[in-house]
Amino acid sequence: MILKVYTSLLLLLLVNFVWTRTVRQVYDDLDPEHWSHYTSECPQECFCPPSFPNALYCDNKGLKEIPAIPARIWYLYLQNNLIETLSEKSFVNATHLRWINLNKNKITNNGIESGVLSKMKRLLYLFLEDNELEEVPAPLPVGLEQLRLARNKISRIPEGVFSNLENLTMLDLHQNSLLDSALQSDTFQGLNNLMQLNIAKNSLKKMPLSIPANTLQLFLDNNSIEVIPENYFSAIPKVTFLRLNYNKLSDDGIPPNGFNVSSILDLQLSHNQLTKIPPINAHLEHLHLDHNKIKSVNGTQICPVSIALEEDYGYYGNIPRLRYLRLDGNEIQPPIPLDIMICFRLLQAVVI
Repeated sequence: MILKVYTSLLLLLLVNFVWTRTVRQVYDDLDPEHWSHYTSECPQECFCPPSFPNALYCDNKGLKEIPAIPARIWYLYLQNNLIETLSEKSFVNATHLRWINLNKNKITNNGIESGVLSKMKRLLYLFLEDNELEEVPAPLPVGLEQLRLARNKISRIPEGVFSNLENLTMLDLHQNSLLDSALQSDTFQGLNNLMQLNIAKNSLKKMPLSIPANTLQLFLDNNSIEVIPENYFSAIPKVTFLRLNYNKLSDDGIPPNGFNVSSILDLQLSHNQLTKIPPINAHLEHLHLDHNKIKSVNGTQICPVSIALEEDYGYYGNIPRLRYLRLDGNEIQPPIPLDIMICFRLLQAVVI
């Protein structure tokens, strides 16, 4: 299971690396005689680097409107401007767009012309962070792989807005105004290949419903979550990285084996209200429990396998894999109990 997760992440990084190298090689082989043609098409408000002819840099220009985008452009940089609207006239020729960065503008939902985004059939990456959006824009390009909407004012997710986004691997909604009522049982329906979901820094009191089954990374920091439902993670059997820092979790809000999940390798529960370490799985590698209310640690009690039986497993057997344990900011007094070291033989760092 762990090998499959690491393989998936490695493959994703490798594909991005090979793709980037291939694109750059194409640019390096361009005939300099064609550069003047590319420059003449360049909007006067922007910069078109001759060595990167498929990119258009219009960032940090004080723009209030998007200029007409040439047909050759794949990568469009419009961040740090004063843009309020997205109109079809700006993109009528830009049928090859793969990447648009519109971070740090003043775009509202009313300023997005109907259908302007969904007509970008080849768009893979859409960045709309730090704008004035109050809901997830719709409809969206069906080929999207990454959608970044952090630091807006989003309190509503239209029904079915994600239903056709089967290629989406990353959805970032952190630091918005989402309440529990905004996340219905079918909100994330259709996101069959989602790997990372970030809903940190919202106003959630409950764990969100119906997280896509293939999710690997789930970030829920800085909410007001109090309870983990029984068997919650059985519906997301591949979750590997789980962040619940800065919530209101107490011992009573966690089922007896709530975090005893074999897929979770990195568990972050910092800045909650726990008085004891919850049961963990032997596969867990990183555990963050700093700034809770834990007074003592008993290695025999928290060890996911019997200490007496560890000798039978051998060094390469099913011994606990915990490598990093953070416990500072609690009420624990050093030294570290010896039975912690006996149980977690692979520990490389303990912060107390």
